[in-house]
Amino acid sequence: MTTILVTGGTGTLGTPTVTLLRAAGHDVRVLSRSARPGPAFVAGDLTTGEGLREAFDGAETVLHLATRGPRADVAMGRHVVAAARDAGVGHVVFQSIVGVDQIPLGYYTAKVEVEDLLVASGLPHTILRATQFHEFVDNLFAAQRFSPVLLTPALEVQPVAVPDVAARLVELVDAGPSGRVADVGGPERITGREAARAWLRATGSRRGVARVRLPGRTFGAYAAGHHMVPGEPRGTGTYGQHLVERYGRPR
Repeated sequence: MTTILVTGGTGTLGTPTVTLLRAAGHDVRVLSRSARPGPAFVAGDLTTGEGLREAFDGAETVLHLATRGPRADVAMGRHVVAAARDAGVGHVVFQSIVGVDQIPLGYYTAKVEVEDLLVASGLPHTILRATQFHEFVDNLFAAQRFSPVLLTPALEVQPVAVPDVAARLVELVDAGPSGRVADVGGPERITGREAARAWLRATGSRRGVARVRLPGRTFGAYAAGHHMVPGEPRGTGTYGQHLVERYGRPR
């Protein structure tokens, strides 16, 4: 049994990951900014570093899954590295995003900086990059709930199921420090239009779909496919399956 500390353990990815880790017999602690009842939570603030020394004490492995935006992510990465080094943590696992070193988004460049901090720290570590989750695609469309037409990027996407990423993280914990491992992506590449139409059917909306092509380096990087995984993607859950699980059968 390994003692594991998870940051972001109550989030979209953290919740199923914690469940799987506990099912595998690990002693799992979830880091929380505020004190919560029970031994499953430990208090500590990743943005300031307050309480991390005590929270990291005794942890053999740390899964860093928390994310709060570009500036916060870099600060949190620095504090995780410092606390893990001070506590003598034997394995730090960091979940990143496919294409972060190719797509010039602030959120992505922050992920690269955290990856670099971890590599430079000398800590035994594993870095896993995954494509965007199915929920990210849902949120992109849901944010347009008042728009008469659903806008979608004129490119392909390869969203991955959160349970697939959670299962892979558990495998990596058991495997031990492995450095940068193979990226994880969904089992299919679909166009933005296909994803939009599937989402509209699932949610019972009858709006039209309009493809959007934007100028600039960021859209160009997406159009070049830097956000997708070449070769074997590992993920098994499709976007269609996700929509059925979340919304039921198409209306």
